[in-house]
Amino acid sequence: MSALANLIVQKEQLLARLEAHPGPNERAEIQALLAKIETALKLLEPEGTPLTSG
Repeated sequence: MSALANLIVQKEQLLARLEAHPGPNERAEIQALLAKIETALKLLEPEGTPLTSG
């Protein structure tokens, strides 16, 4: 699986964890990880082509 695909899978898993209503500490950790993944996705994204829906 490519790095891009791995990032998208990780993002989806983290979003699912957020929907499970985690505690405040876990929520903060998940949000920090999501921010890192979003940055990585933006760096891998060809200009003008959105890779994710969010």
